[in-house]
Amino acid sequence: MSDPVRRALLSVSDKTGLIPFASRLAALGIELVSTGGTAKTLSAAGLPVTEVSAVTGFPEIMDGRVKTLHPMIHGGLLAVRSDSSHMAAMLEHAITPIGLLVVNLYPFESTVEGDASWQEAVENIDVGGPAMIRAAAKNHAFVTVVVDPADYTAVEAELTAGEGTTTEATRRRLAAKAFARTAAYDAAISQWLARQSGEDLGPYFATGGARIQSLRYGENPHQSAAFYAAPGKLFGIAAARQLQGKELSYNNINDTDAALECLAEFENAGSAACVIVKHANPCGVAVGSSLREAYRKALACDPVSAFGGIIAVNRRLDAATAEVITELFTEVIVAPTADEEAIAVIARKKNLRLLLLDDKPLTGGGLSVKSVSGGLLVQTRDTVTVDEMDLRVVTRRKPTVAELSDLRFAFRVAKHVKSNAIVYARDGATVGIGAGQMSRVDSARIAVRKSEDVSRDAGLDEASVKGSVVASDAFFPFADGLLQAANAGATAVIQPGGSLRDDEVIRAADEAGLAMVFTGVRHFRH
Repeated sequence: MSDPVRRALLSVSDKTGLIPFASRLAALGIELVSTGGTAKTLSAAGLPVTEVSAVTGFPEIMDGRVKTLHPMIHGGLLAVRSDSSHMAAMLEHAITPIGLLVVNLYPFESTVEGDASWQEAVENIDVGGPAMIRAAAKNHAFVTVVVDPADYTAVEAELTAGEGTTTEATRRRLAAKAFARTAAYDAAISQWLARQSGEDLGPYFATGGARIQSLRYGENPHQSAAFYAAPGKLFGIAAARQLQGKELSYNNINDTDAALECLAEFENAGSAACVIVKHANPCGVAVGSSLREAYRKALACDPVSAFGGIIAVNRRLDAATAEVITELFTEVIVAPTADEEAIAVIARKKNLRLLLLDDKPLTGGGLSVKSVSGGLLVQTRDTVTVDEMDLRVVTRRKPTVAELSDLRFAFRVAKHVKSNAIVYARDGATVGIGAGQMSRVDSARIAVRKSEDVSRDAGLDEASVKGSVVASDAFFPFADGLLQAANAGATAVIQPGGSLRDDEVIRAADEAGLAMVFTGVRHFRH
């Protein structure tokens, strides 16, 4: 057990809960020491407070940039109370121990979320705060450090019960949180500076974030998990607001993210769009004149896989669409906004999760981070769209206007299907998807087989892939995958090109009467 806290230093930007907490500290006989704005707040509330400048014997200077960086402060935080030489130094220099540090940092993250100037952003980089936090956290054997107002109540209760002391377990827990906070803070600053200088992938990479949600478990019940927001402006699943339904799971969040990334391809399409995702793969994507039509077309691609899936739409959710969606068991619906009538329809399914983005961006740029054994793989996100590509017809037959429209659509979707990816599409809807196979020809076969199964179950005379177009996320290494598509009835193909056997594949396409377009851009997604 540490010595009872006799002096606390408080310096906070976020003053939530400050006065009740500081009042209780004062009632326990703890001296309050504080800096500029925090000291004024405490004094205005009638609490006795000692200014830091009175402790250091030195005024705040340089617009407050220099105030706590002083031996009278850091000596009080870092002194090892069980070390006689440390205690002798404190006595010699009249340094009073600081047993409790309460600091939250300048709001750098929220500042750069807006349209802050360079100067404003830089002025919101805290220096003294992180230095004090790290000092107190290092010396947690003797000092309690609080960086989050959410911890005020528990610390207050422990100080009261322990007659001014806290337990070692509490101090260690708070020290770990303190170091994590300063690490996330530094990560936000370093990433912002890197973006400003155009060097996203420098010699060192820092990442971190604030916990949005503790999850019941991870990908499987024996794994623990939590969801964190990356530094910077929130977008996508991290910005979503849950209106109703069960708590989101790890897999819900992962799959909803995949749905939103695919939906972002149609954010400015001018048409209603719907994406249905299962296990991080689209199992149906479509555009239409209304959300209801787009959903019906997307569902028709693979209604079996859609059961228990994630549904994302790019327009305000209306009651008519909500009615048809709730006919099938669905885990999550995510939309920019929703009509009150639609919300009421979904409310009938109490476990169905409804997420609204409140018109925040579906996705963003920045970096993609993946953990591997012993390290991180970091890359810029794949934000290239088919609209930016120089499409090149390589066959004798050119695609028709309708085929070209569907080819563009299919390639948008293929970008979000796990590699190897094959996507058949017709009339602005997927009609067959093959994902994640070790062989591209197997993906083509699976897509055709699933389409045949769906068509048979629907009582159709022929598979819906007949007369469709096909997209491949990477080149066909051999002609066999392309011939699989031709035999299934596809009429046109879009693929990156770049194979050593491109000439062979082009000849096969010509012999089969297919139109084929090269994009020059690959969309692997592992």
